[in-house]
Amino acid sequence: MYKQLHNILSAISQDQQLKLLAGGSIGIEKECLRVDKNGSLSQEPHPASLGSALTNPYITTDFSEALLELITPPEQGVSEALECLQKIHQFVYSQLEDESLWNASMPCVVAGEDGIPIAQYGTSNSGMMKTVYRRGLGYRYGKMMQAIAGVHFNYSVQEDFWPYYRQLLKQEEMPLQDFVSEQYFCLIRNLKRYGWLVFYLFGASPAICKSFLSGQPNKLEKYDSNTYYLPYATTLRMGDIGYTNKKENETGVQACYDSLPSYINCLTKAIETPCPEYEKIGVKVDGEYRQLNANILQIENEYYSTIRPKQPLVINEKPVHALGKRGVQYIELRSLDLNLYEPLGVGDMQLYFLEAFMLFCLLQDSAQINKSERESIDNNDSKVAHEGRDPALKLERNGELVSLQSWGIELLNEMQEVCAILDRQNNTNKYTEALRQQHAAIEDPRLTPSARVLQDMQDNNECFFEFSSRISKQHEKRLRNNTLSEKDMAFFHKHVRQSVEKQRQIEVSDTISFDQFLHNYFSNTVSEQEVMV
Repeated sequence: MYKQLHNILSAISQDQQLKLLAGGSIGIEKECLRVDKNGSLSQEPHPASLGSALTNPYITTDFSEALLELITPPEQGVSEALECLQKIHQFVYSQLEDESLWNASMPCVVAGEDGIPIAQYGTSNSGMMKTVYRRGLGYRYGKMMQAIAGVHFNYSVQEDFWPYYRQLLKQEEMPLQDFVSEQYFCLIRNLKRYGWLVFYLFGASPAICKSFLSGQPNKLEKYDSNTYYLPYATTLRMGDIGYTNKKENETGVQACYDSLPSYINCLTKAIETPCPEYEKIGVKVDGEYRQLNANILQIENEYYSTIRPKQPLVINEKPVHALGKRGVQYIELRSLDLNLYEPLGVGDMQLYFLEAFMLFCLLQDSAQINKSERESIDNNDSKVAHEGRDPALKLERNGELVSLQSWGIELLNEMQEVCAILDRQNNTNKYTEALRQQHAAIEDPRLTPSARVLQDMQDNNECFFEFSSRISKQHEKRLRNNTLSEKDMAFFHKHVRQSVEKQRQIEVSDTISFDQFLHNYFSNTVSEQEVMV
């Protein structure tokens, strides 16, 4: 099953090109809620001292005004990415007085849908588009789903690898960018196949606050008067109560990962196809936009997936057009819970493992995913999210049932060579150590973050809110005590000022109405503003 992987690694070694496997780019996008001293979701606007949420490249918001998104640029290595993320955290805390960052994926003490303020991005057409899109998400799926936070891991292989790899696979006749996109889709398909492993190893949401469900019926068990949970759950965030496109799935439209063109065609169809259920919501009602349109997807970003192929956008560009014109530049893995045990929400051992995991998925054979395998992938993800630590759990593979533990150990054993290569090329042992830690967690589920959360709640006689609050305050103290240098403070203040000025320039340069702007955007003729959704 892994013959291609080892043949390729052997060939790269013989060519003395193993250095091309190291030096990939890593980026982190970390979402986290702002909460008040009582742990309740902040009702305050996005702090002006953090700059413009529309244009600050390091600090923005996601669905809610209270849901920060902290973004590192592509960095050449795990340590560099984490160092940048820590500096962003330190700057944010230097600007927060009576608020903290909630270090769990699942929110607590939410006063219903009305207690979740939708993010605001100013008066420009592009800013209004971002807000209306989020308003539409609220109408379609409910605001509560959008208050869940996670970590996105962005990865790309170094550019020099691709010409060599194309030659190694004897595909020189294929245009390089087409080859790159094809190989990234090979990576994506394997990430889909093995994505349950990320749920198991890094899931950290086995319990949720009662307030999150607002009295709605559910299949969870009662932990105490304030908490619901499932005893073997790993990531309820990625389970039935999390944000999925269930309504969209009922229409029969799903993204196809056979190739970049097939992926683009599926999303384009969904963006252009009216949905009767969403037409009932209305688009512009009493002079206010409730959603951008009444189609199956308002825009591409609405399609929820654990993995996305990405290409940075230029002015006024739709994501599908960017992918169609310039192909895939990097992969975004979106299934990481916030790790409550890490001050930054993610730790170095996770990232070293994920970098090796990405290469592992790229270099081995990756057949197309048929309907039967798609169903198995979905079932495996759901099983692991809800009952991943159950010793009796069986997953579906090639039409047969296999234990999670045996499959997981098999995958990690096959990753050993990749980790050893990355260690040698980076003069470290951290990849192998990361693999060792995850191997231990496969053999002993008590070592997983999800199990640790439930054990700590039990040992300290805490509900989920009390546990999350205590851990978040510990991390806050550590980050506040570790202040930034004057140089770093000046760097972030400069970007705050620049972002405010950039938003002002965008707003004063608007020359058309929002109605016309949306019409132009969806007819591919918009030219006045930069659209960033």
